[in-house]
Amino acid sequence: MSFDFDHPPERRGTDSQKWQKYAGRDVLPMWVADMDFAAPPAVIEALQQRVAHGIYGYARPVPSQVAAVVENLSSLHGWTIDPEWIVWLPGLVVGLNVTALAAAGPGEEILCLTPVYPPFMSAPRNAGRVPVMVPLAYAAGTRSWEIDWEALERAVTPRTRAFFLCNPHNPVARVFRRAELERLAEFCLRHRLVLCSDEIHCDLILEPGLRHIPTGTLGSEIARQTITLLAPSKTYNIPGLGTALAIIPDPELRRRFVHATHGIVAEVNVFGFTACEAAFRHSEPWRQALLGRLRRNRDLVLEAVAAGPAGARIEAPIEATYLAWINVADLGLQDPIAHFESHGIGLSEGRHFAARPRAYVRLNFGCPEATLREGLRRLHAGLAAAATAS
Repeated sequence: MSFDFDHPPERRGTDSQKWQKYAGRDVLPMWVADMDFAAPPAVIEALQQRVAHGIYGYARPVPSQVAAVVENLSSLHGWTIDPEWIVWLPGLVVGLNVTALAAAGPGEEILCLTPVYPPFMSAPRNAGRVPVMVPLAYAAGTRSWEIDWEALERAVTPRTRAFFLCNPHNPVARVFRRAELERLAEFCLRHRLVLCSDEIHCDLILEPGLRHIPTGTLGSEIARQTITLLAPSKTYNIPGLGTALAIIPDPELRRRFVHATHGIVAEVNVFGFTACEAAFRHSEPWRQALLGRLRRNRDLVLEAVAAGPAGARIEAPIEATYLAWINVADLGLQDPIAHFESHGIGLSEGRHFAARPRAYVRLNFGCPEATLREGLRRLHAGLAAAATAS
């Protein structure tokens, strides 16, 4: 089947948060993790049929929608789940915030590996909990971001109650291997920590030969203290429909999680349920085509940064996601984001991910090739200008 990833709908002048940020300015938005591709045809068709029904009342998932989740996890990841384990949520960030409430008490601590997606740090703070950040270690010899196990052990205190994992990792685009995940499971079991695993990018593995390993498949013991967060939003580009899931095998942990949602978490809407089913049940050909496009885009980014003006480098392979983590520390810029915006490209600020200030930017390459090439041209212009100024 053929899908068009080159001629997406116009987003300027729409409700797009991504494009509104630079409305009226000649800046290409390549920041927030929101692709510029239209959703899969099967999702669009299912939504059109749901709109035609004409009634959009309070919703609950029907059996076919639940079955689509169960079958997707089984077919793509070999993970057999009980439908009773599913807790539907209006977004994955909601899941992080609810987990902070359910897994730890006021003033207690939640570990995470940095740099990382900002809600990993804000969710504990929102709940009156304490985020404890353990930096990933960059291994130059293997060009890989690794868990610093000694630092992780030192970070544990009598107040530590949970560990937030991002796998595949945002922003470093790393897919953690089985041995690492098994060691992490042992760490959480030994310290009696709830393991909250954000696996939202699990269906966007770009490196041939790599497979995502759901944390919930590592054994029944760790599964009993694991909350896995998933969503179709990143893979199928439907984040605005607000649909995510928590998979929680343990009944008591699930009860605590659900209790923490009472009165503060909205229900999933009718269109979210519809889109989720269509994505998981009918959009695999589209996903495979998307992966091909993202791999080509990733290679363009890697080639452009390697061949461009000095001062920027991508330190490790981009194994998953559609996000490039770029080291720009050598440029010595006081404000990298403002600098690149002045050359027409909008990137994500590395310090928001708890990275070293002024050292990193994140680039979203989930866009048509023509857009990406123009963005990389502007990136080169910014790099050249910085090199001249220094």
